[in-house]
Amino acid sequence: MTQVSPPAAASGMEGHPQRWPALFTLLTAAFMNLIDVTIVNVALPTLQENLHAGPSEIEWVVAVYVLGFALALLPFGRLGDMAGRKRMFMLGVLLFTLFSALCGLAPNIETLIVARTFQGLAGGMMTPQVLAIAQVIFPPRERAQAFSLFGLAAGLASVVGPLLGGTLIGADFMGLDWRPIFLVNIPVGLAVLVIGQKIIPDLPGHPDVGTDFKGVLIGALGVFLLIFPMVEGHNFGWPAWLFALMAAAFAFFALFFRHTRRQQAARRPQLIPYSLLANGNFMLGAGIATLFFSGVAGFFMVFAIFLQTGFGLTPLQSGLTTIPFPIGVLTASLLSGRLKGRYPRQRLVGGAVLMAAGMGLLDIVISSMGDTATRSLMAAPLFIGGLGLGMGIASLFQTILAGVPHKDAGAGSGTLQSFQQMGNALGIAVCGQIFFATLGVQKASGADMHPAFIASMKGALIYEIAAFLAVAVLVNFLKAPPTGHDEPSRAQPPTPVEA
Repeated sequence: MTQVSPPAAASGMEGHPQRWPALFTLLTAAFMNLIDVTIVNVALPTLQENLHAGPSEIEWVVAVYVLGFALALLPFGRLGDMAGRKRMFMLGVLLFTLFSALCGLAPNIETLIVARTFQGLAGGMMTPQVLAIAQVIFPPRERAQAFSLFGLAAGLASVVGPLLGGTLIGADFMGLDWRPIFLVNIPVGLAVLVIGQKIIPDLPGHPDVGTDFKGVLIGALGVFLLIFPMVEGHNFGWPAWLFALMAAAFAFFALFFRHTRRQQAARRPQLIPYSLLANGNFMLGAGIATLFFSGVAGFFMVFAIFLQTGFGLTPLQSGLTTIPFPIGVLTASLLSGRLKGRYPRQRLVGGAVLMAAGMGLLDIVISSMGDTATRSLMAAPLFIGGLGLGMGIASLFQTILAGVPHKDAGAGSGTLQSFQQMGNALGIAVCGQIFFATLGVQKASGADMHPAFIASMKGALIYEIAAFLAVAVLVNFLKAPPTGHDEPSRAQPPTPVEA
């Protein structure tokens, strides 16, 4: 195995000799993880039909993946520091591949949901190691170029995912229907394992770092108690005990805060540094990030169902319809790169407003539809929304982390990534709740299929518009950094967004 000597790894002046092939291998694993979100969206109506799944079960197929991913990021990032990043990365890829196979072979919706949960956990195991390894094997002068490729991988995943998913389902390869969207990960994962074992350097772990397993348990229970009622509410008819669970979630969050404070006082490891939890400005920023990303993931889940189940589009047609959005993301990302980190607040506010405008225009287009989905008219609103997301992503992290002390910058970036994923899960729960509840009311009132789906989609879009406008307002309450102006943070770049 290739070894990196401590002096070389520490200085980082020359970098590892096989750093570019190693980066390509790491990016392939990251791409596989990112594409597994977008590829599933176009398959949801087919899954619902073939596995006889209800609305809440379909929501769980998406939600448990991002929820498991969010909960795994911080603890497995720390375990990578302890046990060795290559070892944790390889284990994560192996488990991701195995659970992808289980997803593809699932005989029923219950098995698929369980497999997706562990697939998300495995994704959260390998993803933190990707940036951590790249940070070590590249010299400082090449890191910006290397990290920029992660954004490219994210953009490509958002474009390729819907097209690949639609193509695989439409081809009905060997009569497997939707299953190839998961089984395609098997050869990719095996290739990463074989090549990665040869060219990714072994990086020694630090067993004395420690991790906060009790904090992981408390935090996970709190998040689950909040998300579960939101997904299952319309299925159970919103009984009182679901509201009690949501109230208990906030009690667990308070317990997590107290536990972290005790860990800090005793100088023991903390899942999230107490200095960040006690930083009101950072926590406001984390709330803004959660709200921002909740407006993205939920939209694409219900939009695929709207197009396919509501208007009879094929999975491939559905995927092609959404392509203007990731094109907008890529366009804005390229334009934002020329600003070199300037005007982050203004770009974040502008991005949120553009997202709201795109959703508002889409609402107008959908309102004018009859029995046919006017796909060409949806292109401009989706492109505008993509421009907003691409403009807001980098500046969101930059603006929030600008006020974080440099000693907490790395932990702050990792924590924001977790809030990003929890925002995705929250958005899936809220948008799914609005969409399916409205659809149920419309059908109960005797409305025809197309008006019922239009009304349901409009309800979800109202949440999207409100979320992004709230972000545009709340950003103004973030305090300026000590220098009195917005500066780029020195934190590691965030994990690419799963658009």
